[in-house]
Amino acid sequence: MFFSTIILAAEDMGPNPIAPENKELLWGAGSFLVFLFVMRVFLVPKVKKGMDARYGVIREGHETAQATRSSAQGDVAAYEASLAEVRSEAAARIDKARQTLDTERQAKMAQAAERIASKRAEADKAIEAARAAARGEVAAAVGSVTARATQLVLGKSPDANVVKRAVDSTMSGGRS
Repeated sequence: MFFSTIILAAEDMGPNPIAPENKELLWGAGSFLVFLFVMRVFLVPKVKKGMDARYGVIREGHETAQATRSSAQGDVAAYEASLAEVRSEAAARIDKARQTLDTERQAKMAQAAERIASKRAEADKAIEAARAAARGEVAAAVGSVTARATQLVLGKSPDANVVKRAVDSTMSGGRS
C-alpha cells in the first residue's frame, strides 16, 4: 500500500521539469542556425586563411631549414675534404722529415763509428806501445833477477848474452 501511494503522488506532480517546451526548442534551433550561418560565412574563412598562412610559414621554414641543412652538409663535406688533404700533406711532411732525420742519424752514427774506430786504433797502438815498454822493463827486471840468482847459486856471474837469450826465449813462449 505504501508503494501505491508513492506512484499516485508522482502522477499528481504535473509536467516534467527536465523536458523542454516547444518554444525553447524553437529558440534553441533558431539561435543554432544563426550561429551556424555566422560561423560558416564569417569565422571559418578567417580561421582557414589564418591556418593557410600559418601552414605557408611553416612550409617556408621547413624549406629554409632543408636548404640550410643541405648547405651545411656541403660545407661539412668540403671541410672534411680539406681536412683529409691537410692530413695527407702533414703525413707526407712527417715522412719526409723522418727520412731526413734517419739520413742525418745514419750519417752521424757513421761519423761516430769512424771516431770510435780511430780512437780505438790509437788506443790499441798506445796499449801495444805500453806492452812493448812493459815487456822491455819486465825482461830487464827478469834478466837482472836471473843474473843475480844465478850468481848466488853458482857463485860466479853468468854471461849477459846468455841470460838475455834465455829471458827472451822464455818471454816469447819458446824453450831454449
